[in-house]
Amino acid sequence: MDNSMNRRDFIRSAMAAGMSAVIGESAGAFQQSGTTRSAVKPLVISSANGLQATAKAMEMIQQGSDALDAIVAGVNIVEDDPKDNSVGYGGLPNEEGVVELDASVMHGPSGRGGAVASIRNIKNPSKVAKLVMERSDHVLIVGEGALRFAKAHGFQEQNLLTDDSREIWLKWKETMSTNDDWLPPHDIESKDIGEGLKSFLRNHGTINCDAIDLRGNISGCTTTSGLAFKIPGRVGDSPILGAGLYVDNEVGAAGSTGRGESNLLACSSVMIVEYMRQGKSPEQACIMACERVAKQTKEKRLLDDKGRPKFGLNFYALNKKGEFGGATLWSGGKFAVNTGEKESRLVELAFLYKREPRASN
Repeated sequence: MDNSMNRRDFIRSAMAAGMSAVIGESAGAFQQSGTTRSAVKPLVISSANGLQATAKAMEMIQQGSDALDAIVAGVNIVEDDPKDNSVGYGGLPNEEGVVELDASVMHGPSGRGGAVASIRNIKNPSKVAKLVMERSDHVLIVGEGALRFAKAHGFQEQNLLTDDSREIWLKWKETMSTNDDWLPPHDIESKDIGEGLKSFLRNHGTINCDAIDLRGNISGCTTTSGLAFKIPGRVGDSPILGAGLYVDNEVGAAGSTGRGESNLLACSSVMIVEYMRQGKSPEQACIMACERVAKQTKEKRLLDDKGRPKFGLNFYALNKKGEFGGATLWSGGKFAVNTGEKESRLVELAFLYKREPRASN
């Protein structure tokens, strides 16, 4: 009896020891992959409106934060800024005067992502997109469902239309047509009311931000108020993973700003990551994406008299080695970079076409 008990105890002890060894080994491996610092230096890049965002993200990364936590905190600065009318609070509204926001995030080490689209009355859609990733089985939630999800997690509704954005929206309504009842300030001698629309550029503003943290892990975020004066419910590329943002922790990250419709048809961000997987530098990969968009653009209304796209579209990318680059269809664009400095700097984007100087009067 004693021998039998000893044998059972021995087997039980051996099994427990074996399980402990397996669990301990797995936990150790997980801990090592999650905490070991990479030889790659931390890096944060963004669209040109992200100087403060990249600086904030770098500060947090240097303190040990995960890349995604850092860049979401960074873009929140832009989302909260009423003076930036392309993102978050103060973003330019849809054609009915209502601000609708889109955002997406991707977390390289976990391979997960989250997004919201056409969400109203919530000024930090990037935070909600991150919660979609962390607290749901979904990747994209839109409209009323996104608002309810945000409120369920404690977000408070607020009016996002600032006085400045309302003034711009009213100017658009007053100059959009000579065949409606909306008029700008004028006197009885005024002619060609409505011609102002020709010189009033529709806004395509957005912020994309991507980063490598101290562990060598990569994440990205894109957030926007979308195309100004859009049809309500319109969704561009920003919340669509593969178009406005894509991250592969083994390769790199890419994101975009500009004409979302053209990028949606090209799914450029995932293509840029795949170009980098094939050995292209971030800048080369972004140029290739520009060339692809230009080739795919067939509609005459979107082309100039030389057959070139006459809209703006910018791409930004970084790779696992810590290299970065970007490209735009037309010369003159810049993007923000921080490689560990207290202040970020602007770097010229490569370009596909050189912008011709305007003729002087």
